[in-house]
Amino acid sequence: MREVAIVAFAQTEHTAHDTGLSEPELIAPVIRAVKEQSGLSTFGFTCSGSCDYLAGAPFSFVSALDALGAWPPISESHVEMDAAWALYEAWVRLQHGDVDTALVYGFGKSSLGDLRTIMTLQLDPYYLEPLGLDQLSFAALQAGALGAPREALDAVAMRSRQDGRNNPYTFDLPLEQGASVVEPLKEWDIAPITDGAAAVVLAAGDLARRITTNPAYISGIAHRIEPHYLGMRELAVSASAAEAARAAGVGKARVDVAELHASFSHEELILRQALELPDDVVINPSGGALAANPVMATGLIRIGEAARRILDGAARRTVGHAASGPCLQHNLVTVLEA
Repeated sequence: MREVAIVAFAQTEHTAHDTGLSEPELIAPVIRAVKEQSGLSTFGFTCSGSCDYLAGAPFSFVSALDALGAWPPISESHVEMDAAWALYEAWVRLQHGDVDTALVYGFGKSSLGDLRTIMTLQLDPYYLEPLGLDQLSFAALQAGALGAPREALDAVAMRSRQDGRNNPYTFDLPLEQGASVVEPLKEWDIAPITDGAAAVVLAAGDLARRITTNPAYISGIAHRIEPHYLGMRELAVSASAAEAARAAGVGKARVDVAELHASFSHEELILRQALELPDDVVINPSGGALAANPVMATGLIRIGEAARRILDGAARRTVGHAASGPCLQHNLVTVLEA
């Protein structure tokens, strides 16, 4: 396999409301930031992740390309999902050997619509969507199946919000449970509505070492998916996350930091078990999705935050995780090493 590393990472200061910025205006600062960090002005490949349903317009990623400039022409692709999967596509592209760099970015403005309604559209349109069960209802079913004590959920939520307050890119959330939303989930068990964007730069081989002294090498990356219908899988565990973790090699050595894409407090408990992470692993020091959740960029941010610990010299081996679909249906696991 060809050596590929993350050499730059940037994200917006996320907000809980629409600031009036268009998608290109939202993306342009992070693109500029990773260009400055990497010293690169052009890239061999560009891939983005977003969702037309969030923007309320078809092919919204096309208008977002205005943030990259019209010249020179670029080799570009897009995934209609979290940009963590755009990073996976870019990693595969770099394995071909004909390009040495890739720009990956993702963006989402969840404040523009009703996220509970929008995310319901990813369900089966004939048998599931008409039931009226939105993502919170499904999450509550999974939390009930897990049966974790209230104290365990509260501990995850409290720690996430406290860590988020130390993260300059998130916004302060109250350190209290809030009202019950869908039993057993309370307000702080649920990722907040968030607008934001993020970008990373990948570089291959010796170029990565020339760009930065501490490249975050992707030593393993894999994603797995489970059946769409909840009745066909055991909700209290995540078989796809466990299999992706094994394929990526999470358990081959000590993990210093793990950034897990847990949009609900109980999901962190499931993911810790699926990835077989010991108690001494630092989980979501950024605050995770429970502190800021820019849909379609949240998973990429988890990988970027995991990479940042290596780029800064604070960690030697980290894990970045991304999830998609109802009840952790689809999971991507990335192992990064100094």
